[in-house]
Amino acid sequence: MINDLLTYARVESRSRPFEPTNLNAVVDDVITLLYAEIRDADGEVTHGELPTVMGDESQLSQLLQNLIGNGLKYHGDAPPQVFIAAESNGIEWTISVRDNGIGIDEKHYEKIFEIFRRLHGQDKYPGTGIGLAVCRRIVNRHGGRIWLESEPGKGTTFYFTIPLSSK
Repeated sequence: MINDLLTYARVESRSRPFEPTNLNAVVDDVITLLYAEIRDADGEVTHGELPTVMGDESQLSQLLQNLIGNGLKYHGDAPPQVFIAAESNGIEWTISVRDNGIGIDEKHYEKIFEIFRRLHGQDKYPGTGIGLAVCRRIVNRHGGRIWLESEPGKGTTFYFTIPLSSK
C-alpha cells in the first residue's frame, strides 16, 4: 500500500516534461510487463493502431498498466480479453481500454476514481483501491478526462482523452 501511495503522490511531484510518446510502443511494453498476469489468466491483450501523443511516457505507461491490469484482474469465468483503441476528433485523442470482465454498476462510476475506493473484498480481488485514482490524476495532469461505460456481467470500457497539442 505504501508503494501505491507513493505512486499517487508522485504523479505531480516526480512528473517529467511532456514529449512525443508512441502509445503503440507503450502498450507493447505494458503487455510485456504484464506477461505473467496475462498468461496466468489465459488472457489476451491486443490493440489497434495507436497515436503518438505529447505526454509523460512513464505516467502514460502507469495509466495503461492500471487499466489493462484491471481488465485482466476483474474477469468472470471466461478468459479476459482486453482491447485498446484510439480515435481523434481533431481536438483530442480518445483512448479506449475495453474488457469482457465482470462490469461495474452505473451507481459506482464516479466512486471508483476516489482513492482507497474498492467495490470488492480483498479475498476475491486483491488491491489497494488506489489504481483508478492514480489514473484520474495522470489523465488530469495531461489535460484530459477519464470515464467509463460498463454493463455488469459483460465488461467495461474505460476512456481517456489527451489533447492533440501539448499544454
